[in-house]
Amino acid sequence: MKITTILKTVSMTLTLLFTSVNAQAQLNIVTTTGMIADLATNIGGDQVKVTPLMGTGVDPHLYKATQGDLRKLLRADLIFYNGLHLEGKMQDIFEKMARKKAVFAISSELPQNRIIQHHGQHPDPHIWFDVDLWMHAGDYVLKVLSKTLPEQSALFQTNAKRYFAQLRTLDNWVKQQIESIPEQQRILITAHDAFGYFGQAYGIKVMGLQGISTASEFGLQDIKQLKEVIVANRIGAVFVESSVSPRFIESLVKGVEAEGHQLTIGGELFSDAMGLPGTPEGDYFGMVRHNVETITRALKGASNQ
Repeated sequence: MKITTILKTVSMTLTLLFTSVNAQAQLNIVTTTGMIADLATNIGGDQVKVTPLMGTGVDPHLYKATQGDLRKLLRADLIFYNGLHLEGKMQDIFEKMARKKAVFAISSELPQNRIIQHHGQHPDPHIWFDVDLWMHAGDYVLKVLSKTLPEQSALFQTNAKRYFAQLRTLDNWVKQQIESIPEQQRILITAHDAFGYFGQAYGIKVMGLQGISTASEFGLQDIKQLKEVIVANRIGAVFVESSVSPRFIESLVKGVEAEGHQLTIGGELFSDAMGLPGTPEGDYFGMVRHNVETITRALKGASNQ
């Protein structure tokens, strides 16, 4: 019995030891948003441990790094952030850290002719809403991971090939869903202009109360312009966002209704952050499907009223 007990103890100790070694062997990756974390996790597989800084309902435009965030960043083997000024003032931190650490903006090698420029000087950072463009960002993540762990490059390539095939299927599904909305009803109005790439990729006009950043202001002229579009096109639904206060859109609805036009809130969209972990909307696929189903249901329903 004693020998058996000793062997069991040794076996358990070795198992714990190997588990610890494997855990330490994983690349420690820190990302800003959950969408980037989803990319890195799907491509990196069991060779990576990925930690996003910004959770559900967090607005990256206004996010300020905590002391805990800075500790995570300093301990990371790799850091991925979106770039194009999505992360606001944090971008300065990343650019300084890149002098000494492996820090990468996943937007840095995207085709420049596909980057939306506002007023010729402000790039739109919401690249994940074009599924095909998001695959280009994924190619860059794959490139960085393969250079960092060249011995695992074949594994990363296999993971990426499988994941990108799923993304292509998703991209085609989104196109079919948006095309099912009557053309005049294909107008998406939200709190801020986060869906520009979505509109460009899938043929739907997008308008927001605020600009591409929630830090921007809007005025009476912006509200007036939206009211005119809503009434002229008989739009019956607008949308709130999970990471932006709903009060702006709620005020718009009340203002339009006061002028005799029926307008409802068609649902909540995930814009700058995904849903809670473990929920259908808690990964990239689920977030996109939720948004598209919500938009399609509301705009098609409004056209039948």
